[in-house]
Amino acid sequence: MSKESAVRNNIWKWLVLALIAVVSIYVTSPVKEKLRFGLDLKGGTSFTLGVDTEKLAESIIAADPAITNNPGAVETRIAEILKDSDERIVQVIRRRVDAMGTNEPVIQGMKDHRLLVQLPGVDEEVRKAAKASLQSAAFLEFRLTHAKNRQLVDKLLSKEVAPEGYVKKGNGYARADNWSEVSRTPGYAARLAAFETPDARYSFMLEDNGDGTYSPNFVARSTEPRVTGEHLESAAVERDPTTGELSIGFRLNSEGGQKFATLTRNYKAHGPKNPTDRGRELAIILDDQLISAPVINSEIGTSGQITGRFDAKSAQKLAAELNAGALPAPMKILAESSVSPTVGDDAKQAGIVAAALGFALVALFMFFYYWWTGLVADLALFLDIALLPTALVFVANILGVFAHDPSMGGGGSMQLPVLTLPGIAGLVLSLGMAVDANVLIFERIREEFQSGKAAGAAIKNGYGRAFTAIFDSNLTTIITGVILFVVGTGPVRGFAITLTAGVVISMFTAVVVTRLVFDHLVDGNRAAPFKMRQFFKAPAFDFVKMMKYTVGGSFAVIAVSLAIFFIRGFANRASVLAVDLTGGTSIVYNFDENARPEVSGIRAALDGFDNAAVIQYQEGVGSTTLLVKTGETAETGKGKALENKDVGAHVTKLLQEKFPEAQFKIASVDEVGSMVGKDLKRSGTNAVIFSLIAILVYVGFRFQFGFGLGALVALAHDALISLGLFSLCGRQVSLIVITALLTIIGYSVNDTVVVFDRIREALGRDKRSSFRDLCNASINACLGRTVITSVTTLFAILALFAFGDGSIFDFALVMLIGVLAGTYSSVFIATPVMMWWYKGRRPDLGDEEQKK
Repeated sequence: MSKESAVRNNIWKWLVLALIAVVSIYVTSPVKEKLRFGLDLKGGTSFTLGVDTEKLAESIIAADPAITNNPGAVETRIAEILKDSDERIVQVIRRRVDAMGTNEPVIQGMKDHRLLVQLPGVDEEVRKAAKASLQSAAFLEFRLTHAKNRQLVDKLLSKEVAPEGYVKKGNGYARADNWSEVSRTPGYAARLAAFETPDARYSFMLEDNGDGTYSPNFVARSTEPRVTGEHLESAAVERDPTTGELSIGFRLNSEGGQKFATLTRNYKAHGPKNPTDRGRELAIILDDQLISAPVINSEIGTSGQITGRFDAKSAQKLAAELNAGALPAPMKILAESSVSPTVGDDAKQAGIVAAALGFALVALFMFFYYWWTGLVADLALFLDIALLPTALVFVANILGVFAHDPSMGGGGSMQLPVLTLPGIAGLVLSLGMAVDANVLIFERIREEFQSGKAAGAAIKNGYGRAFTAIFDSNLTTIITGVILFVVGTGPVRGFAITLTAGVVISMFTAVVVTRLVFDHLVDGNRAAPFKMRQFFKAPAFDFVKMMKYTVGGSFAVIAVSLAIFFIRGFANRASVLAVDLTGGTSIVYNFDENARPEVSGIRAALDGFDNAAVIQYQEGVGSTTLLVKTGETAETGKGKALENKDVGAHVTKLLQEKFPEAQFKIASVDEVGSMVGKDLKRSGTNAVIFSLIAILVYVGFRFQFGFGLGALVALAHDALISLGLFSLCGRQVSLIVITALLTIIGYSVNDTVVVFDRIREALGRDKRSSFRDLCNASINACLGRTVITSVTTLFAILALFAFGDGSIFDFALVMLIGVLAGTYSSVFIATPVMMWWYKGRRPDLGDEEQKK
């Protein structure tokens, strides 16, 4: 085919390229409106909420103790309450968040009655207030006290008894020293409600006097007509002009007003149901806590007041929660992640530097090694970035079919997915991986020139012979990306989309766009080969001879490193696993390095809170941070007893009081409950297993089972040696580390597939040589490509270290180890295992040999 006819036939390819470019411009313009950043890049707080089923069960039992006589009744009642409750939970939480005045909050329902709440750009004070508000059910009730409440209380206080977890103090009770532990024991709420009650129709409740003492009351379990927060129309903070005390003024809807008027009319002094000279006391109860019990002095209609001991902040908070409405069930925080806005801005700038550095290093290397053809690869690399927005939208919509995530786009929208810190890491990494296809093509073109072909034939055959390896190797990375997206959450999904989109668009530019450039610029009759450097000229290393030593050495390193990992883990699993896998709270601090406290001093400052806390300085690139990791969360013992259940704030207060000169400032806080930790650990493990199985099946299908087995063992080698050596560096395994391990699995199989593809080709072409010699020759033929692609990927990984310390540093460190291990295993692990399976005999590939 002539050059002119080739150009004419390529018109439709130019049109596709133009269409992709137009879509990229459309989805990114204007940039400030279309480009959305995750919390890790703009700062803010993310909460994962779940239903507190234990607390819900306790409230059900406290309201109706007899329900325990019917096995399974409590669980049935919980199921009834939670049925169709998700929409109501989202509505209430959204109204509460809106009342905080937060810009662009994200509120997203999840499975198992869970909820994701993201508050971008909030400071520490707003974070604390949000944390308290989101866990409050704000269920308001008005219930009568016992007709003889005062007499019963006086009689009770005359006895030398106290409810569990309390001691007598004056005309009431005070919390005992063991109250924190006692209050968390199963069934405590029901036992407290039953304390010294005159009969089962009443509950024992305590009113906070504001001075550390609590006054007892006996409150009806139900009152007719029933008036609750469901009848509330509005609530506002009011101040008594005479006393200056704060109260909550409320207005009920018409139904609630009628019921409240009937209730107060019946039980005021000399009312139809209260012939005495004194009105009954009406208990005001919020979330099963007695706020106050004022006397009913007169009939009240649609308006009233909630009195109590409020300060300005608590009054505003209560009014906002009442206006938002009551949650159908109590909620608890399963996980929390906070990043200061300053750290987010720094990460954003570091991301720009890393992307620019990665691009520059890869582009310069390609030009240095391949000269003019390297410039063509650099053009493709530039287009990878320019056309990436279209690929992101396309991939987000495809992956959204497997697991819909509104923040990640998809669902038929043209919206870009939220850009996260791991997403930028995926972009930088994809730059290093993008030239892999170009390297394969250029090396094949070099071979065609060496066999005497003219430029036109060399280009055609080079692209044709390289395509199978390009397709297979990139598809395995895409498979890993899909699995990462399905099992991952939030930032990990951002990484999966970016990496997958990078692979997709790089295949297009490498296979289609660069071919268009060659067809347009190169004279097909040219005889002179393209100028290219060559690190390995006709290598003839006997790799097979060394394999028995390399295989044994590799698995010895794995055995030793993993043994150390498990020994450390059994001694203290928090020393090897991050909080997102174990549960707990991880706080990273920036500080004045000139006043750096000793670890022993920090441990002494935390003495009494968590003596087993992991405390370590993390040396990053250009900065040092302090990591404090404790097993306490808002769910656990000491964390639950804290004010607002805020472990991060408590630890920070202890450090700032002990070391004011160090100027400790929170860079990030991650709090993960045990339930979420178990879920993440299970999903991470499943992701690794599914990836290995998927690649085994695919490589086995494309080649034969023996080849698939060799790839599987090599990938397991890469993952295990990366995990072991990473742990030996003193770092903790987290979800981002598992993400890196999965990326290694998807990436390092590329080298193996390229070598196997060359072996398969050799089997079809050479019928005389032994299988051992064919394998050795194939590895040598791929050696240049293997080294070059590893170098370009390493350039991108080195650029990631520009992020400094933190999760991306861990990601880059694992990838650094993994890429080196993958390069090694494709030569010294995968092929020996494959040869062992076939016992050194040539496999019969049937028709596949003839195709080659």
